[in-house]
Amino acid sequence: MNPRNHWRAVYEAKRPEEVSWYQAVPEPSLAALERFGVGPNESLIDVGGGASALAGELAALGWRDITVLDIAASAIGDKSEAITWIDADIRHWRPDRTYDVWHDRALFHFLTEPADRANYTEALRAGAHKDSLVILATFALDGPEKCSDLPVRRYDAEAIMAELGDEFALVEAWRQAHVTPWGAEQSFQWAAFNRR
Repeated sequence: MNPRNHWRAVYEAKRPEEVSWYQAVPEPSLAALERFGVGPNESLIDVGGGASALAGELAALGWRDITVLDIAASAIGDKSEAITWIDADIRHWRPDRTYDVWHDRALFHFLTEPADRANYTEALRAGAHKDSLVILATFALDGPEKCSDLPVRRYDAEAIMAELGDEFALVEAWRQAHVTPWGAEQSFQWAAFNRR
């Protein structure tokens, strides 16, 4: 199935709280932003964040330059004036501007083909200026092998670094156990980078 059709079908069939990655409050992402000292004066893009509560939480905290990109228009949520919504496939999209923060919680691990990951990193290089903060969260090496009926690619920090290349310097890496709405634990690998 075409990825766009797959994700549209997922979001049309299920409420947000019925998918494994659901978080009522995106505490790990908010904590990461606080840890690295970024705030409302910065610009942020949330890649694959259509059904996430992050954009709405940031708008409530006073952020005014928030962009959310998602492959499924049916995932698009909060209509705050502070949020720009982009309905696009990251593999075929190139930003027309740069962002202070590039945030991706759980999109990158769906890119199982090398060409798709190369297209993602090309978009990342176009969307991150020197010193931009990049926050990526993927399934860890002991995380699930599939999600939403799709295979995933699991990572440790070194594997993420290898994918992004030398233009991005690792700042910090950490693991997190995400608890799904039905109580299962999923191991996530988080990593933060600065664009050199």
